[in-house]
Amino acid sequence: MPQALVCMSHSPLLEHVEPPADVKASVQEAFTAAREFVHDFAPDLVVNFGPDHYNGFFYDLMPPYCIGFTATGTGDYDSWAGPLNVPTEVAERLAQFVIDRDIDVAISRAMEVDHGAVQPMELLYGDLTDRPIIPVFVNSVARPFVKMERVRRFGAAVGEFFATDAEFADAKVLFLGSGGLSHDPPVPQWATATDAQRKFLTDGRNPTPEARAARQQRTIDTAKAFAAGTASVQDLNPEWDRAFLEICRTGELERFDALDADEMDAAAGHSSHEVRTWVSAYSALAAAGAYDVTYEFYRPIKEYIAGFAVTTATLR
Repeated sequence: MPQALVCMSHSPLLEHVEPPADVKASVQEAFTAAREFVHDFAPDLVVNFGPDHYNGFFYDLMPPYCIGFTATGTGDYDSWAGPLNVPTEVAERLAQFVIDRDIDVAISRAMEVDHGAVQPMELLYGDLTDRPIIPVFVNSVARPFVKMERVRRFGAAVGEFFATDAEFADAKVLFLGSGGLSHDPPVPQWATATDAQRKFLTDGRNPTPEARAARQQRTIDTAKAFAAGTASVQDLNPEWDRAFLEICRTGELERFDALDADEMDAAAGHSSHEVRTWVSAYSALAAAGAYDVTYEFYRPIKEYIAGFAVTTATLR
């Protein structure tokens, strides 16, 4: 039952902006540390807890979490645009196990995953053709949000499946969480959106190349303005980020339950909810026993509009 974890921030801006050389070098060093950790662990399966940024999931139907039985990358920001190698039968058994624990998880036989889910896998592996992966969507941008306590119990149920299923008694499973920490990029909020934005938030699938390019350019322009101190987006919150990482480090995961959605918006930005993927992943690992965080990187990076972090963990 060997299990391990990587949680890491992502940013669609990695190839589109230029932070100071020392910042960029430190991020690359963190990616290298995570890559070496994963290659040394050599997982047989990756369970990928990822968010979405209105590329695969929209307000026509927005579940709090969803397990993919098959999946394809949307290709936004030049991310992975092909199919993922999803072991469908395992994903089906996982979903049934979670449902049997009285957690109502959605399923998809045609999941679309965007850069938020696949960028960490690309950074760790490059080509995703052969790597077995179960994509698990965790809603991180679209209100209403379930309580963080439910997110923690959801992740724990996923972890319990792999800790108890006979097929995985000797298999190596890597739990991967992607997103966060504090950040407030220009993602429309339903309460303040225009009619045109609400139409996109409800039915924005398969945009034209021109529409996607324009949307992405707005984010790039915002990042450059934010780094220059001229953007109106909310500032990063290193204190909040470090407090979150401290909970991850101690393993006292019930403390996540105190995270309130409104307070997160105010303190850490509307997209700080991406830490729900971290809560899920750490809870999944903890379902198999106590763990130790073996690597931690953190830096607030305005060019990426993110409190940027990378952690790894193993069971004791």
